[in-house]
Amino acid sequence: MNHAVESLRLFIAPAPRTVADIFSEADLARLRALGDVYIHEDGPVTDAIFDAHAAQADIVVGQLDLSAERLSRAPRLRAIVNVEGNFLPNVDYAQCFRRGIRVLNVSPVFAEPVAEAALGMAIDLARGITNADRQFRHGIEQYGLNANREAFSLYDAPIGFIGMGDLGRAILPLIAPFRGKVRAFDPWLPAAYLESLGCKPATLEEVLSESLMVFVVAGVTSQNEGFLTGKQLSTMRRGAGLVLVSRAGVVDFDAMLEAAAQGRIRIATDVFPEEPLPKDHRARSIDNVLLSPHQAGALGTVLREIGRRALADIELIARGLPPVMCKIAQPETVGLMRSKPVDKS
Repeated sequence: MNHAVESLRLFIAPAPRTVADIFSEADLARLRALGDVYIHEDGPVTDAIFDAHAAQADIVVGQLDLSAERLSRAPRLRAIVNVEGNFLPNVDYAQCFRRGIRVLNVSPVFAEPVAEAALGMAIDLARGITNADRQFRHGIEQYGLNANREAFSLYDAPIGFIGMGDLGRAILPLIAPFRGKVRAFDPWLPAAYLESLGCKPATLEEVLSESLMVFVVAGVTSQNEGFLTGKQLSTMRRGAGLVLVSRAGVVDFDAMLEAAAQGRIRIATDVFPEEPLPKDHRARSIDNVLLSPHQAGALGTVLREIGRRALADIELIARGLPPVMCKIAQPETVGLMRSKPVDKS
């Protein structure tokens, strides 16, 4: 069945992204071929700019504030495409659902590159690569078995997951060659689903206490902010590793650092409660911590994939078809999301 392409009005305000970062010249040309495209990259979207250019748009691309009052002034709006990667609390989702406005985000593009970085971090924690490098540079390195007294292999090691969304599913095939038993905790997913991925459904306590390496890949919601407390982290095996690559808000960050400082666990983190991290933050001085400045998913190729996915779904909407490339906001869960906006400073 053929679906005619409908002419659309698009309003694009991609900050903190830029149009040049996410759309190739060819992709931008395809967007312009869909109808009228207005691009705003000069500061916030004020009410005056909204009324002049966004209020009559069919599709809004960006993270601008869309309150109920603003949405009421946008009668044609059919879709909102967040190109930052989060469902932010600056949209009246209830009104969007009532009106049938699709709310999409491009977070799936980050799953594979972050998964790749997470695997590297896990191997580093297990084998002590970064610590050995630090010792070498200070002239206190050890050799052979003496250098590996506290190391362990990921082969046949029990692995745990806290969360099993896009990122968790991207990590699974990367760790499969290590043959370890995988336990997963995700209260939003049924046991049958976790089992279909090859995971053993487990409680949070079982994941923490039974795993030698734990991947924390849960998004932060109103239900789980700070739910990984110092008490829970104390149940981890001594010397076990924890890789945090989702959101810092799910962990009591200070308690996690203290567990590492005491030598009870080793941690790697790509995310922080405050970014950029203050120069005097204690995380910078703990040797048992592997630090990555929220860079795991930040690749030029990934940003261009944002544009490709957004374009593909916009073209589907123009043909009267449902989007398939981006994540679609769900009424049962989107209001619980608590991710912070990206800060490019």
